[in-house]
Amino acid sequence: MGIKEFVIGMSHRGRLNVLANIMGKTYKEIFTEFEGLEYDEHEFSGDVKYHLGFSTDVKTSTGKDIHLSVAPNPSHLEAVDPVVQGIVRSKIDNTPGGTEDQIAPILIHGDAAMAGQGVVYEVIQMSLLRGYRTGGTIHMVVNNQIGFTTNYTDGRSSTYCTDVAKVTLSPVFHVNGDDVEALVYTIQLAMEFRQKFHRDVFIDILGYRKYGHNEGDEPRFTQPLLYKAIAAHKNSREIYNDKLLLQGEVEANLAREMEKSFREMLQNSLDVAKLVKNKAVSLFGEGSWKGLRLSTAKDFLQSPETGVEMKTLSAIADKITSFPVDKKFFTKTVRLFEDRKKMVKENRLDWAMGELLAYGTLVNEGFPVRFTGQDVERGTFSHRHAVIQIEDSDEQFTPMNHIAVGKQAPFRIFNSLLSEYAVLGFEYGYALPSPNSLVIWEAQFGDFNNGAQIIIDQYISSAEDKWNRMNGLVMLLPHGYEGQGAEHSSARIERYLNLCAENNLQILNCTTPANFFHALRRQIHRPFRKPLVIFTPKSLLRHPRCVSSMDELSKGRFNEVIDDNSADAAKVTRVIACSGKVYYDLLEQKEKDQINNVALIRLEQLYPFPIEKLMEVNAKYKNAKDWVWLQEEPVNMGAWSYILRLTNGILPFRVISRKESASPATGSYKAHEREQKELIAEAFNINQK
Repeated sequence: MGIKEFVIGMSHRGRLNVLANIMGKTYKEIFTEFEGLEYDEHEFSGDVKYHLGFSTDVKTSTGKDIHLSVAPNPSHLEAVDPVVQGIVRSKIDNTPGGTEDQIAPILIHGDAAMAGQGVVYEVIQMSLLRGYRTGGTIHMVVNNQIGFTTNYTDGRSSTYCTDVAKVTLSPVFHVNGDDVEALVYTIQLAMEFRQKFHRDVFIDILGYRKYGHNEGDEPRFTQPLLYKAIAAHKNSREIYNDKLLLQGEVEANLAREMEKSFREMLQNSLDVAKLVKNKAVSLFGEGSWKGLRLSTAKDFLQSPETGVEMKTLSAIADKITSFPVDKKFFTKTVRLFEDRKKMVKENRLDWAMGELLAYGTLVNEGFPVRFTGQDVERGTFSHRHAVIQIEDSDEQFTPMNHIAVGKQAPFRIFNSLLSEYAVLGFEYGYALPSPNSLVIWEAQFGDFNNGAQIIIDQYISSAEDKWNRMNGLVMLLPHGYEGQGAEHSSARIERYLNLCAENNLQILNCTTPANFFHALRRQIHRPFRKPLVIFTPKSLLRHPRCVSSMDELSKGRFNEVIDDNSADAAKVTRVIACSGKVYYDLLEQKEKDQINNVALIRLEQLYPFPIEKLMEVNAKYKNAKDWVWLQEEPVNMGAWSYILRLTNGILPFRVISRKESASPATGSYKAHEREQKELIAEAFNINQK
């Protein structure tokens, strides 16, 4: 039917069976993993055997090679679903001549998880969307009529566990798991449907779980009647063998002999596995990852040069601020683009121009950019306008795709469905097979990232340590205290910093368009990939002081720490270190009162922690006896606990912050204003009356 590759996603139950009998993973490898041996590389923690990924090439009966892969997954049921979809879409987009006909996702669900996990619904809603479609998914439901120890009558309100398929009017086939030939026929039919109509199709395989939740469980504690029936029921293999015997297709002893020889082969594989001392680690360097390597501690001491030649930068700036003269655009859009041209001419770029130039220079160099999230085309705060609407029409124009038509890489930007969990999982999956693409997810407000916490915890922060799999996904999380209330202030910096270890993440809070520009370009121009979390601004998008020159983009690199160039080191007695937009509040007060004994230091990269650069600052301000970490967040949130832990005994920081709080921010704008004034006043010892 034209399929060259399948990508399989499933949770742990039945996974070893799939790996051994479908993927061809050797029994020796599986038994070695059961021995619980350490890996050759001690810095690699590994994971339990039923979470690991695997890929292989198999030959069909017609001699055709098919590539099969099982995505790594955590124990969180169905979390792998959007990741698989992202992997498949990435391969369609980034394979020359790639189409939906050539690759298909297969998701294997449990009945209880299919009905109970909300991410299933989110993924199904993606199936026909232009930014997320993969040409139809084969959903196979291993319906055991039980979830953990919960009967199906307590697990769902719908008649069938597959009723969520009605959302997209997808066909559902219900098949008796004991009738293996009917199941084979149904799967063939499902594949034909998928290839013809490119829509999802569901196969509900009705069966049972032989031993309860696991082989050591006693299911009769909770399901005595069900398991009395199961104990008296022949298994699928016995039923099929009896059918073949009746038809005269096999000899009476064949099944017994096959089982005996199979057990002997398993025993031999186990005996060999017991002799293995250490498990090998699969290395990078194959396929699309060729030329990339794992990072080292030295890689984070200084960022690489990421400037772009001024002539090229100016040409790209002109292209992305122009649109066709034969099309009619909204007056406000025309004025906006004229203002952007003026910015370049006056050498004062705002945040949006710094950001767009980063994307423009990357696609011009041949690196595709994919960008999704709620409202990302224009930007939640109406600052980006990467896609512009033609007046009185549904037609759109994307200037970024007209920099060097036919020569540049594509710029793909899509407004997402109203989902964080599935969308972030999809983008993580998209980045896995495409390390030379800049893949970005932006939260509408950074506060909403907790809707995707499972993907953040189980994949983004830990996959390299668990599965030896790098990923270059970028997360943009708008963050900052502007009096917008508890749900529009904090992207929870403290949570990300708690996840940081072994250089697993990059956590930034930039204060200039130029530093943001270099951070995005650095992500592609390093010889390794690492997830990047950037706490982006809201009010700074239009702050008159938050600007950068073309020179700052053309020359230099990302600055992990920005020193106070206006300070006279000999006069400085207090150093205030901060991160993000509060710097501009401090700067305004310092200039207003002409304070010359305080230096304002910006920590632009929170992790990996740039301690060497901070020590250089420490050496410069020899007369400073008072070192302050100032943050807008309450003292029990933000970066303070992290800063204290990493600088304790090295730099004598004390903290100025909002008092501890159960909520990230006040809902009262007047209370916010009062708190902010108190914060700034305390920073400079201003007596408020």
